[in-house]
Amino acid sequence: MKYVVNIKKEEHPKMTTSNIIVLVAFAFYMLVMIAIGVVYSKKTKNNEDYFLGGRNLGGWTAALSAQASDMSGWLLMGLPGSVYLAGTGEVWIAIGLLLGTILNWYIVSSRLRKYTIVAGNSLTIPSFFQNRYRDSKGVIKIVSAIIIAIFFAVYTASAFSSGAKLFATLFGNSQNGEMDQTAYLIGLIIASVVILVYTFMGGFKAVCTTDLIQGLLMLVAILAVPIVAYAILTWDQGFSQALISKGVESPENYLDFLKNTDGSPVSAVSIISSLAWGLGYFGMPHIIIRFMAIKNEAEVKKSRKIAIIWVVLSLAAACLIGMIARGYLSTQLEAGSSETAFIRLIQEIFANNGVLIFIGGIFLCGILAAIMSTADSQLLVTASAVSEDMYKGVFKKNASEKNALWVGKIAVVVVAVIAFFIALDPSSSIMGLVSDAWAGFGSAFGPVVLLALFWKRSTLAGAVAGMATGAVTVIVWDYLPLVNGETIYAATGVKVKTLGDLVPCVGVLKSLITNQEDLDQALNAGLATAVGAEIIEGLKYVNGGNPYENDT
Repeated sequence: MKYVVNIKKEEHPKMTTSNIIVLVAFAFYMLVMIAIGVVYSKKTKNNEDYFLGGRNLGGWTAALSAQASDMSGWLLMGLPGSVYLAGTGEVWIAIGLLLGTILNWYIVSSRLRKYTIVAGNSLTIPSFFQNRYRDSKGVIKIVSAIIIAIFFAVYTASAFSSGAKLFATLFGNSQNGEMDQTAYLIGLIIASVVILVYTFMGGFKAVCTTDLIQGLLMLVAILAVPIVAYAILTWDQGFSQALISKGVESPENYLDFLKNTDGSPVSAVSIISSLAWGLGYFGMPHIIIRFMAIKNEAEVKKSRKIAIIWVVLSLAAACLIGMIARGYLSTQLEAGSSETAFIRLIQEIFANNGVLIFIGGIFLCGILAAIMSTADSQLLVTASAVSEDMYKGVFKKNASEKNALWVGKIAVVVVAVIAFFIALDPSSSIMGLVSDAWAGFGSAFGPVVLLALFWKRSTLAGAVAGMATGAVTVIVWDYLPLVNGETIYAATGVKVKTLGDLVPCVGVLKSLITNQEDLDQALNAGLATAVGAEIIEGLKYVNGGNPYENDT
């Protein structure tokens, strides 16, 4: 989903009584987040405290922190918007994410926690890779840190921009689809500063504690709003009748998981592609680092149950919001504004008096919570990559804990500033960039994490080859304008569909080669061949054609 917005500067942002009440709710929420950062700043004494919370997370905090940092604004904006437009045929990606979450908690969480303690008390994912593969030169650590810095800078910018758009939608003078530039900029500054302050001051424990609060707030908001809306909507009519009255020609198709709204079946390729999103979880640094910080094995088991229940409830509720909003909203939303369905639903339900408006403001903070809980985690993981993996791991190995801690905090500020400037353009394809980052992390880190944990014959060269292949292919495919000023994906519409097969295969093949000379040659050839194969595949369709016509 892409955000395409025209910018128009307004002299006087609209500030009604309702807006002021909502703004008070927002201010109260943000002050609480900053207060948590102040409290935990006094408890942070070294890098392990700042980046992993002293490996002392309890079950509830670990579970909700992992899931809140995972879902971001996508849960409360992107998914409901997709279901709003196209019906329940869009829920397959939610099912894929649920399956991915379950597999991640059952396959990776416990083993990764134990392995990172044994492997030199690794504080970061790159450090774990280095210790696991006994990389004395730090090659895999540098490659990992660079990948994290590249993809998370853009990922964090998307969160900042989402917060700014929420602010501009609520408080700006948006007319005819044009966004109030002043309101957007104010929202961007507020979101960036608040996230930066409590992340800078408190580190991992502050982030996880705020994520716990934000995860609970997200869950309350996402459960309460559709329940209230459904009760009001069906008070004097059936749900199908409500859909028909709002322009849905066939409620049966709209509510069928296996059909599109026009009655055509959802293709097997579409279902498989949506389910495959769940595989990306194995490589998400901001999620799996929570596994490393859990206090003990008993808390891992508790966290697992809490996290899965949270995900089941939140994903199901998000899909319901999209469906119910389609029958409830007085003004139907077009494709470009469908992601605001949850915001509009809250505004229409909680209106008319100050108490209801304030309650609606608290629920709107749930969207802010989703955005902030992801951005703070991304900032912290990027900072740890710079401080622990680059500065202390390569450039100044004898650096003191105090110096390394300050480098990490400075890195938080630098990354936030870069993300802020990227986010200044509200017309950028925010969700498209998020998708690229998800693909990049899933392809680069996912197979390597699994092989490192479960395959003894996995080697350093194999890990580096698979990691670099995944990251480089996504960058070449989705970021570089190589075809008449466009990216290969934009020019051809071809997804990097063989990436999931290429990355683990490249890593495995490199690991099976034992002769050092052959290994070096294969490493170079493998990277070039893997990336080249993707590019050649896409270039075949530059002048038209359907690359998926033979898919079954």
